[in-house]
Amino acid sequence: MGALDDLRVLDLTQVLAGPYCTMLLADMGADVVKVERPGGDLIRSNPPFVSDGDEEAYGGYFQSVNRGKRSLELDLGDADDREAFLSLVERADVVVENFKAGTMEKFDCGYETLREYNPDLIYSSIRGFGDPRTGETHRQGQPSFDLIAQALGGVMEITGQSDGPPTKVGPGVGDLFTAVLNAVGILAAVHHRERTGEGQYVDTAMYDSMVSLCERTVYQYSCDGESPTRQGNSHPTLFPYDSFEAADGHVVIAAFADGHWEALCEAMERPDLAADYPDAGSRIANRESLRREIADWTATIDSETLLDLLEGRVPAAPVQNTADIFDDPHIHDREMLTDVDQPGADEQITIAGSPIKMTETMPSPGGRAPLLDEHRTELLDEVGVETDTNRVESDD
Repeated sequence: MGALDDLRVLDLTQVLAGPYCTMLLADMGADVVKVERPGGDLIRSNPPFVSDGDEEAYGGYFQSVNRGKRSLELDLGDADDREAFLSLVERADVVVENFKAGTMEKFDCGYETLREYNPDLIYSSIRGFGDPRTGETHRQGQPSFDLIAQALGGVMEITGQSDGPPTKVGPGVGDLFTAVLNAVGILAAVHHRERTGEGQYVDTAMYDSMVSLCERTVYQYSCDGESPTRQGNSHPTLFPYDSFEAADGHVVIAAFADGHWEALCEAMERPDLAADYPDAGSRIANRESLRREIADWTATIDSETLLDLLEGRVPAAPVQNTADIFDDPHIHDREMLTDVDQPGADEQITIAGSPIKMTETMPSPGGRAPLLDEHRTELLDEVGVETDTNRVESDD
């Protein structure tokens, strides 16, 4: 029993942002029906594969963000398929799509139309620049991807070394953070509907989300009129809060609080530093010289010894790669890696588990991602639609 097991979601999204949003809902028990265009989600064929891409139904990208969903292939430009879709809408709680603004209207399946079939419907969109219904802008209709959102929203300008170029954050935060915010908006709309009976439109824009993610740059610029820029792994207002090279790798140390700073200086056997720089202001004012002191110390010690010296007293951690994460007992104890079947392969694939933990309704990945159109018969039978008149021939 999941927290959302009474929620039916029609998921028309593809690639990353939309599927990640609906995956979060599926992990919490929602019945997510992935309504796919003819040929399926664009990323079904994307690598990597477990063994043989010619044999496997889809790659790890698709598997990771579409687990636990049911698939139905429909062409909304076809009259019969459109009617089948509208039949599903009548029994749905939520519709989610991530097309450019105006795309669903081309099929006469926009919010206003779907609301006629289901007045209580919550309709949610993820777009690069939002939807005119919630705030019109000249950018709407322009295509956008994670890279575009990170560039426009200020993420790249504050990421990277101070003497290097603007740098994209490794994970697709333009997609993923937007997806999480959209899921929050959907659940808020569900709560509102429970209290009032009213459905509504939920709109989350990637550009908007990146501005929200970079929140500190907004208040910094407001306070001093200077645009924040790159400063490596350090922090503009906290010190020490940075990465340091150890004898065998890199570690991060976050000892900006007075107590943590004193403990760090004790581990370094430098009580003079604790006495000379007792408060945050003095440490920030002398951050360059103090960073050199810390870096000279960390360079002489291996990571394990260094972290043992600081454990329990100073926030510190090794900079891990993915192999390290797979070996970390914490990750296994928290069930943050889960194995699912990979159709077409003789072995399973490991994907990230759910970071949302609940005591009574624990979220859980609901098995592998679906094959294209795998659930056609059961889904259309549920709404009384004849399946043989609505078969879509795949482009695959």
